[in-house]
Amino acid sequence: MSPVLRVMGVDPGLTRCGVGVVDVARDRSARIVHVGVVRSAADLPASERLLIIAEGLREVVREFGPAAIAVERVFAQQNLSTVMGTAQASGVALLIAAENGIPAATHTPSEVKAAITGYGSAEKLQVQTMVARVLRLDALPQPADAADALALALCHAWRGGPQPALGGEADEMTPAQRAWRNAERSTRR
Repeated sequence: MSPVLRVMGVDPGLTRCGVGVVDVARDRSARIVHVGVVRSAADLPASERLLIIAEGLREVVREFGPAAIAVERVFAQQNLSTVMGTAQASGVALLIAAENGIPAATHTPSEVKAAITGYGSAEKLQVQTMVARVLRLDALPQPADAADALALALCHAWRGGPQPALGGEADEMTPAQRAWRNAERSTRR
């Protein structure tokens, strides 16, 4: 197994689809590879908007070659049109993964928040702050869609990717990484 896992996170949306690529080492340290947003105009037909998203995601896959793709799992919302667009963009991301033979997974917003901050009901600013800290960024990743995509990628790598080594490396982990490791250990007992 490679010492680094490259994961592409996708925060699906029709107007703004956040995309983040990170490399995560076995000790759960991470570095940013790419972050961006694929945008489509709200006045375009849905089919054209989905094509724009597909082309943008394919370009990121071609350029950065992720080993896994993590997509935010669609959840019920009050606004039906918003959830439909999110679901459609999510489907496009999963299709791109399948086209390229890349394993894909979905994670709920609360799973991502818990993985990044240690708290499943964290606010967006808390998630952005922890993403910036984990990736050693000088500023919070913007817009929020891009930060969410990076958080998805980190969550996926930490949940299904490399596990932290036992022993002296615990002090090098962020508080959220230590909380996640401890939660994983307690479920195995």
